[in-house]
Order: sequence, then structure tokens, then C-alpha cells
Amino acid sequence: MLYLSIKPYTLFFVSVLFFTACSKKIVPDKPVLGSSYFKMDSLPFSEIDIPLRINLRPLYEMADKNVQAVYHSPGWPNDFEVVNCDTRYMYRFKRGPLSISAQANTVNFNFTGSYIIAGAQRICTGTGSNRVPVTPWSPTCTCGLNEGERRVDIGYKAVLGLKDNYNVVVNVQPLEPRPLDKCTVCFWRHDITPLVMDQLKIQLDEAGKEISDSLNRVNLRPQFQQLWDMLNTNIPLFDMGYLQVNPGKLRLSTLYARNDTLTISVGISARPQISFSPAPSYKTVVPLISDFSERKGFNLFVDAVMDYDSLSQLLTRQLYHKRIDMEKIGKYIIIERCEIYGVHNERLIIKIEFSGPDQGTMYLTGKPYFNREKNHIEIRDIDYDIRTRDMLIRTAKWLFNRRIINTLNHYSVFDITAYTDSLMTKVNTQFNRQWQRSVSSSGAVNAMQVIGIYPFMDKLVLRCNISGELAIRVDAIDF
Repeated sequence: MLYLSIKPYTLFFVSVLFFTACSKKIVPDKPVLGSSYFKMDSLPFSEIDIPLRINLRPLYEMADKNVQAVYHSPGWPNDFEVVNCDTRYMYRFKRGPLSISAQANTVNFNFTGSYIIAGAQRICTGTGSNRVPVTPWSPTCTCGLNEGERRVDIGYKAVLGLKDNYNVVVNVQPLEPRPLDKCTVCFWRHDITPLVMDQLKIQLDEAGKEISDSLNRVNLRPQFQQLWDMLNTNIPLFDMGYLQVNPGKLRLSTLYARNDTLTISVGISARPQISFSPAPSYKTVVPLISDFSERKGFNLFVDAVMDYDSLSQLLTRQLYHKRIDMEKIGKYIIIERCEIYGVHNERLIIKIEFSGPDQGTMYLTGKPYFNREKNHIEIRDIDYDIRTRDMLIRTAKWLFNRRIINTLNHYSVFDITAYTDSLMTKVNTQFNRQWQRSVSSSGAVNAMQVIGIYPFMDKLVLRCNISGELAIRVDAIDF
């Protein structure tokens, strides 16, 4: 009798060879779909209207610097000014701090000042320029020196505007000085307050022109160029990708001021895009202001770019090691990996790698569809690619089975509610933040809806409509 000694590992090796020999490797050619005339509609212009609130304190400080603190007659404190032959005087005026208020496009600068006057009188005869003195000057007397300086209220009214080239337009008008205390001098008890007010008004007119000249040299183009550049860059949305606003036009409303805040409605026409990777950034020159209408809120059309790798991972996760049984014939497949990719066609390719009695690859095609009611991306009309179909009919007809199609139809559904909710949360977080030392924003997305889906060779584009409100505050301006 002959005995054969077979070791366990030898038996295992033989079994592997046996099953490998019996199992077919199915590898069809990759699909070739004809290019279609499919193309994406151009992205409509989004309208974004942002209230821009600017702190006017820097403007007020500039005005304060340009309004003199001390005014006096030309010869003060040594020489008198002679008026109409019979009066001579000299004065010194000091102003207090500016009190500033604003309403609409008008800013009022007010302050209370105090003054001292020294003067004398004499008797003159004649008229006009032919008047001649007949008495010497009376002893010099003063007003505001011993009894306390005399007070007067003084102010300016500034009307603000903005040209289409971002030049600030300011028309400064001095207000009539309003004396709070009268000033009488010498034994005639002559009230020379009107005379001093007239002289003050001349000097205030000159100061008002200086304020107008300095403010009219202010151009806000650099500040708006800075904002324009920021909108052309990739704004990170945490782990959701990047937002690029891509502005095209700019409009500004008329200026509206209240107290220390200037409000301008900034309108932007743009074609924003959200992508998983940074898009190329382009610097463009901020355009001239197109119009000055006032609006509120934003209505965006945004293309959210998704890559196929993320969809492939989702589908693989949903189908990994999923066993699909064909009970009637007693066979099955186990899905190992899924891959989705695009072609120059409105349909997508689904590559399935499987194991089981037979192993290999199959290709199917399907059309992406967005289900608005359920907020789902779905791949519909899934069917075998023609090359896969031909190979299965020749080599493994049992794989040409509706059970596989039905399973893929069931699992090729992607709920993007979590994505859109997370995106809204991320965008809202970005809206409410400090952008720079003196620039901050606040706002919220109120609604977000997918209105179209576009499959391309290397990306899947979801076109979204987003509405909400956004405001920007500028707390400091470098003039």
C-alpha cells in the first residue's frame, strides 16, 4: 500500500490554483462615448448690495486739524486795526473742541469760542474816505480781560458727495457766528460785537476754503481697489473649499451720514464660484462707479465645483463589500471599489471593480440629476456600457443582470443636505469676521438652492442660488 504525505500549506496552494483556474478575469475595454453638444449656460450676473459703514472719526479729526485753534487781528497784540477813522481795535479768538453731527449727506461742525478785545474811540468829521480825526484816541479799554472772555458759537456745514472716479466732493459753508456775550468798550459803551463777528467771519470763510480744499483732495479709489482685490482672491471656506467672488461692475448709492457713521450702499455685479481647490486669482483695476442707486441684500448664482474623487469615495463607501446575489442562478458579486468620472458628454461613467465567482471590472453609464425636493444628487438611467455589454454576453452572460443595475440605482444617490447646510454655516462664519485691522463684516445666508447640475470631464458643477444680507464696516481710513 502506498501512502502520500501532503502538507497543509501544499493543500492550500493547490486550492488557490484550482479556484483561480476556474475563475474568469473580466476586463472590458474602457467606454468611448461620443462627444455631445452639451455645454453649461453662462453664469448669470449675481447682484450683491452691501451697506458699507465708514467711521467718520478720521474725517472729523482731519477737519479738526484744519480749523485753526486761535484767530486774531493782524497786529495782535501790538498794533490796532482802524475802522472808519473813529474806532480802533485788536482781538484774539480761541476756539473750543469741535462738536460734530451728521444727517443725510450733511455734516455740521460746531464749536464755542472765546475772545478778548482791546479798543479805543475818537471823534472824526467828514464822510467816507475823507473822514479826519478831531480828537485824540481815548484811553484803551478792554472787553473779556477782567470780566471773563466773551463767548461766541461758530460752525460749518459740509455737504458730502462722491464722484464716479471715487473723488470725495465736499462743499464747506461757514455758518453765521452767534455771539453769546456782548462786548462794549470805553466810555461811549460802544457795542463792537458786530464788528468782531464780521472780522471773524472773514477768517472763518478762509478756513472753510482750506477744509474744502483738503477734503476734496481725498480719493477713495485705493480703499475700493483694496476691497476689489480681496473679492478677486480665493476666500477659504474652511474644509469646504474656496470662494472667489469674481466682481464685474461696481455701483454706489448716495452718501448718508448719521452722527459719526457714513453709510454707502455698495453694489457689485459678479460671477462667484466655489471650488475645492483654489482657482487662479486675477488682479483687475476697480471700474468706475456705474450708478448710484440704493439696494439691499444679495442674490447670488454660484457654481460649486465638486471633483469626481469625492463622489467616487462616497459611492465606494456606500457599496464597499456589498454582495449582490442572483438567486435564480446561484451566483453573486462583491463590490470592491467604485469610480465615477466624466467624459465629453452629459453622461457619467461608473467603473465597478468586483470579486466573487468571477472577478474583474465593468463599466456603466448614467446621467446626473438633482432632486430638488429631496436635495439629492442622483445618477439616473444607469445601464451597461456597450463594450461591457458585448463582453458579458460573450463571456459571462449571467453578469448581464438587472439586479446589479437596480442595486446601483438604489445606492447612486447622494444627499447633499449636510454639504449645503455646512456650506451655509461656513459662509456665515466667513461673513461675520474681522478681515483686517479696521475692516469687519456681518451678515447671513438666508436660503441656498441648487438650480442646475453640469457634468464635465474633470469636475461636476452644481449651480446654486443663494440669497441673504451682508454689511461691511470700516473703522479707520488712511487719507
